[in-house]
Amino acid sequence: MAARLKMETAAQPTESIEEGDTKTRMKITEAKIYLVPAGRHRFCLVKLVTDGGVHGVGEAAMSFGVGATAAAGMVKDLVERIVLGWDPFRIEALWSEMYDHTFWAKGGGPAVFAGMSALEIALWDIKGKALGVPVYELLGGKLRDEVKVYANGWSYGLSSPEEQAQAAERVAAGGYSAIKMYPLASPVGTGPTATLRHVSHRSIDREFEEVAVQRVRAVREAVGPAVELMVDASAELTTDAAIRFGRRLEEFDLVFYEEPVDPFDPEAQKKVAEQVKIPIAAGERHYTRYGFRRMLELHAVDIVQPAPGRSGGLLEIRKIAAMAEAYNARVAPHNCAGPVATAAALQVDACMPNFFMQEVFPFRAPEHYSVVDRAPELEIQAGRLRIPERPGLGVDLVEERVAPHLWARCAL
Repeated sequence: MAARLKMETAAQPTESIEEGDTKTRMKITEAKIYLVPAGRHRFCLVKLVTDGGVHGVGEAAMSFGVGATAAAGMVKDLVERIVLGWDPFRIEALWSEMYDHTFWAKGGGPAVFAGMSALEIALWDIKGKALGVPVYELLGGKLRDEVKVYANGWSYGLSSPEEQAQAAERVAAGGYSAIKMYPLASPVGTGPTATLRHVSHRSIDREFEEVAVQRVRAVREAVGPAVELMVDASAELTTDAAIRFGRRLEEFDLVFYEEPVDPFDPEAQKKVAEQVKIPIAAGERHYTRYGFRRMLELHAVDIVQPAPGRSGGLLEIRKIAAMAEAYNARVAPHNCAGPVATAAALQVDACMPNFFMQEVFPFRAPEHYSVVDRAPELEIQAGRLRIPERPGLGVDLVEERVAPHLWARCAL
C-alpha cells in the first residue's frame, strides 16, 4: 500500500497539468512537520525539501486555541496525497490542485486552509531561495522598505483597568505607537504562558460591560491620544450587544473595532458598521478570496485582516488585498502564530498598495523566537519593522531547536 501511495503521489504533477507542460526543474522529495510548544500554544511548522538541495519553511497559523494538531494532520495528508513529487515552482498550479481535489477545501475552514497556507508559503520560500531573491520580488516588488506594527499580547494575564493601563504605558514607552487590547476577555495564567478566556454564550451583564469599558478608558488615559488603540471583541457578543458596547467605545478614538460579531454573519457586521462610529476590522476567521467576498460587497468592513498562514497563503493574501483595494478597504494582516508566519506576512506587506499595519506578538518568551535564525519580532525598532532582504522569506528553522518536536516525516 505504501509503495502504491508513493507511485500515485509521484504521478500527481503530470496528471493534472496540461499536455506539453511537464518539464520539471526540481521536485519535492521530503517534508518534516513540527509541533513546537509555545507556552499554552503550539507552532505548526513545515520544512519542504527538494532534490535540488533547496528547502523552504512554512507555518500553519493555528497555534492558539484548539486545532494545531488538526493543522499538522492536514499538512501531512496534503504532502502524502498531493505535494510529494511536485515541482515547487508551480505554486498556483499546486494551490489549485489542493483546492480542487481535497474535496473539503471548497467551503472549507481553518484546518484545511492552514495546511494549504503552510505549504504554499514553503513553496515561495523555495522559489525565492532558488532564484536568490526575497519573496516580495516574485509578488510584484516592494512598495515600502519598512512597515508599521501594532503590539498584541501585552494585556494577557491582566484583569483590572489599572493593571492594563500600567502595562500599556510600558509598551508605549518601549516605542510602540499602536497597540491592541481585549477588554471583554478574562485572563488565564500569568507571565509568558498567559492567555485569554473569551465570553461564554455571547452574553455579558451590565457590571462586566462597565469593567470592559473602564479597561479601555484606563488604557487610553495612560497612553494618551497619540498612541493608536484598537479593541478586539473576538466575535464574543450578539449583534445588539456589539452595537451597544461599540457605541460606548466611540469616545476613545479607536483605530478599529475588530470582529464585533460572528464571522458567519456579514449582514450583522454591516449592521454594526452602520450604527457604530468606529472603523470595523475583520478577517481572522475568513478563508481565501471567496470567504472575503460577501463582507466586501456589503461594505461591512473597513480593514480586512487575512492571515497568511491560515487564509490561503501569500498569493491568496495578495488577491484578497486586491479585492479590498477595489472596495476602498485597507489590509492589516492578522498574525498571532510564530516567527515564520511573521516573516511570511512581511513579504506580502511589502507589495500591497493598501497595506495599513502589521500585527505582531513581541512579548513572548525568548525560546519562542529561537526556532528561527532571525526572528523578525526581535528586530522591531520604534514600532517599525524593515522588510527582510535575504532570499526567500528571510528566515530559516534552527534545526536543533525544532528537531525534538518533529511530529511527522514524509518522503518519496
